[in-house]
Amino acid sequence: MKKYVVTLTDDERKMLGGLTSKGKHKSQKILNSLILLGCDEGANQKNRLTNDEISRALHISMKKIDRVKKRFVTQGLDAALGGTKGTRIYEKKADGDFEAHLVALSCGEPPPGFTRWSLRLLADKVVELNYIDSISHETVRRVLKKTKSSLGDKGAG
Repeated sequence: MKKYVVTLTDDERKMLGGLTSKGKHKSQKILNSLILLGCDEGANQKNRLTNDEISRALHISMKKIDRVKKRFVTQGLDAALGGTKGTRIYEKKADGDFEAHLVALSCGEPPPGFTRWSLRLLADKVVELNYIDSISHETVRRVLKKTKSSLGDKGAG
C-alpha cells in the first residue's frame, strides 16, 4: 500500500520542468523537483519511476524521497520544494551577568599548578562557584570569543 501518492497537474509539471531545466535555483529545490516529477502518478506521466530508481539516479536516500512526497501531499507544492525550517528552540544558558563573571574569572589568576586558564578549567570553576548549574567548555569558548578575551595571557587585562 502506498502511503503518499503524488499527482501533479499540467501546470505543476510545466513549472517543475522549467525549474529543473533553466535558471538559478538552490540545489535542494531542483532535487525535490526531480523527485516529484519522477514520483508523479498523474494522467500525464508517461514513465513513472520507482523510489529505488529515483534513489539510484539522484544518489539520495529513500527517506528523502518519502519526506518530499509526504510534504507535497500534506502541505502542498511550495512546502515540498522549499523544505522546512527547524522548529526547535534552544534555551540560552549564558546571560550578561554570567558572561561578566566568566570574563572577570578568565582575566584573573589561573589555579595553582597552571600557567593559564583552559576552557575546561573555566567551565569547571564557574560551576564550582555556582555562577551556573552546568556548562560545556564549548559554550565558554563561544562566550569568550564573543568578548574577544584571551585566556589569561600576561598582556590581557
